[in-house]
Formats: sequence, C-alpha cells, structure tokens
Amino acid sequence: MKNKSNFIHLHTHSAYSLAEGAIKVKDLIRLCSDLNMPAIAVTDSNNLFGAMEFSLEAVKSGIQPIIGCQISVGDFTSSAIGSNSGGEDSAYTERKSVNYDNSQLVLLVQNECGYKNLSRIVSDAYMQSDGGGESGNGDFCVSYDLLAKHNQGLICLTGGAAGSIAQNILHRNKAMAENILQALIKIFPQRLYMELQRHGLSEEEAVEDELIDLAYQYDIPLVATNDCYFIDRKSHEAHDALLCIAQGRYISEEDRRKVTPEHYFKSGEEMAELFSDIPEAIINTSVIAQRCSYLLKPIKPILPPFKGEGGTGEAKELRLQAEKGLEWRLDKFVFTDDMNESEKEDAAKPYRERLEFELKIITDMGFPGYFLIVSDFIKWSKDHGIPVGPGRGSGAGSVVAWSLKITDLDPIELGLLFERFLNPERVSM
Repeated sequence: MKNKSNFIHLHTHSAYSLAEGAIKVKDLIRLCSDLNMPAIAVTDSNNLFGAMEFSLEAVKSGIQPIIGCQISVGDFTSSAIGSNSGGEDSAYTERKSVNYDNSQLVLLVQNECGYKNLSRIVSDAYMQSDGGGESGNGDFCVSYDLLAKHNQGLICLTGGAAGSIAQNILHRNKAMAENILQALIKIFPQRLYMELQRHGLSEEEAVEDELIDLAYQYDIPLVATNDCYFIDRKSHEAHDALLCIAQGRYISEEDRRKVTPEHYFKSGEEMAELFSDIPEAIINTSVIAQRCSYLLKPIKPILPPFKGEGGTGEAKELRLQAEKGLEWRLDKFVFTDDMNESEKEDAAKPYRERLEFELKIITDMGFPGYFLIVSDFIKWSKDHGIPVGPGRGSGAGSVVAWSLKITDLDPIELGLLFERFLNPERVSM
C-alpha cells in the first residue's frame, strides 16, 4: 500500500508506554514500511525507555525516527501562568487550579539539544515523583517552569482533547485556556502546534471549533494526530483488557479509563479522509517531520567517577573496600569458634589469593569504578530495606563482589569461577 497522503504519525504509543501501549517497536516499524510512511514519531507516556530501540530499528528500515514523549503537565494556576486575561470566566479561573487528570502535552525532538532537554525534563519530573501509581508514573508532573528552562530544540503539540487547553475549554475556563496558550507560545516560539484528534469522542467534538478558533486567532498552525495504542481495530478488545489489568479493574466497570477502537494505527489515506475538511492539519505533519532531524546512536557506557574518602583513586578505593569486606566475610561466615590462628590463616589463604587475582584483572580491565558504583547502590538498598537478591549468573563467581556485599554467595565454598564473569577475553560489563 502506498502512502499517497502527506500524513506522518506524530502521537504514537509503543509497548514502552507500560501497561498502556500495545505495539512492539519492531511491529511499529513494519507497519510504517507496509504503509510506505517515511517517518514516525514515538511518544510514549512520560518516558523515553524505547528511544534507543526505536531509533535503531527505524534506521534499519530506512524510516526517519522522531523521538518524542507524551508528558503529564500540572500545577498550572493562574498565578503560575500569569495574570488572567479577563473575560466572563476570570473570577472562576483566579480561584481554580487547572490540574486536571490526564492533562498532557506532546514534545518532539528536533536535534541533539532537544533530546538532551527532553531527557532532562523527564528525569527531573521523575526525581520529584513518588514513583507509584499506574504504570509506575506516580505523581509524575512537568511544570511550566521546567518547560521554560529546557525547551530549546523541542516542538510542542498541545495534546488534543486531553491537553490543558482543551480541558479548560471543557470546564468553561476559556480565559485560562487562553492564558495557557499564551504561555506555550512564549515557551515554544514558532515551535507550537494546535493538536486536533478525531477518535469519535464527544470531548473532541466539543472543543474542536474553539481550538481552531484559538489557533487562527494566535496564528498557531494546526496538526492532526491519531493517538495510537494498538495496531488495528480488532486489537481493541485485547487492549481494553490491558488497561483493566493496569488499573486493577473489571471490563464490566464503566467508570474506568477506556480508549476507542479508533485509537489504532491508521494509514495516511485514512487520516487524510478523516481530516479532509482541514487538509493543512495533515500537511503540517510532514512539515513537523522535516523540522526534526536527530538520530540517537548507541555509545559506550559512561560511568561517573567514584571518589573515595580523602580523594583516593578508584583502584586504591576498590582494594581498600574489598580487603576490609573480605575480612568481615571471613570472620562472619568462614572462621569458626574452634579454629586457632593457624587454621584461620589456612582457611583464609584461598580467599585472599583469589581476591588478589580478581583485583588485578578488574584493575587491568578498567572496571574498579564499575564495581564500586554497583556496590554503593546495593549497600544503600539493603540499608533501606529494599530486597536484593543473593546474586545471579556469572557475577556470583566473584570474591570481590562477595566482599563488597554485591552478592551473598561464597564463590570459594561453591566452587564458582571468576573467569566466567570477567576475563581479558571478555571485555564487557
């Protein structure tokens, strides 16, 4: 099938929209190839987990990847946005926060600066979140202040009917909707698009005319999107069950989150027909794709430096911690009360020799910092009551890992080999 329209999907959820999206990245790229779509944006909910896989898979198929994110926004009061512009809703707006459920924006990466800014926005929002809630997003919320600080290189779509502008229109806060639009224009100059969606929802129909009026009034280009969660209409029932699992609800319950069968990956022709009365909204999807040019490439791991007390280097710090930790392990788990000093020395000898052997390999291969970092967060987890396993895979064969409390299995007693974990012929983390 040929894509005879100019439509590009700019609001798509992959399976990385946890417990929400149901399209695997490889299937998404295959769909683009089958429909002859030259580009595609993945905008997973509040995360960039799939960005690397998406970029690499898209390039393999000759498709332009557009990295993006659907973010939850909130804490928008009249004082946070700016003074009210007046009008019939002004008194109501002054005393009401526009922190509606599911208020959202879509951010698309234009270049490397934009990717770094989007990463910063998402990371900072998670650092301020409790990490709970559905899909693990907790109280994830991006503020206007955060967007204002890190907006360069990003294109913003207003979020359709679930966006803050539309939500305020629905709640009769027209003045606040206009305030939000003005704030977004200031934050994203020449990089803001009024997002229109048609999934057959009454909310979309109720706000569309006013969204278009606002767009024309403020000279904001329109863009059509389809909020995709699954491949085709017949997948809707299975996706509905997925949403129920995420919410801990039953399919028979009506007062729960739902999407329509129209939230599937439509072809360009279907979208062009759906928005035949607003062709500019279709054309602008291609315009946006042309404004985005960034390919995320894999890089080698970048580890932060680990400085010991007194500024000791990583190799020396690793030795100090490992030797101290080994003596603690020997005293607690190897030596027995009936052993004399000579017997203790004999029992400790294979452990100390093994420790020296491992430390040399680790240092020669440049991994002291890696062991120290892993040990640091494992110890922190254990000290704060977070369950940590005793060790799995070849890593359990390391006396250094055992000494640093990364693992809890005695590799000498169990006859485990360090070489299976790390050796000069296997340079890998």
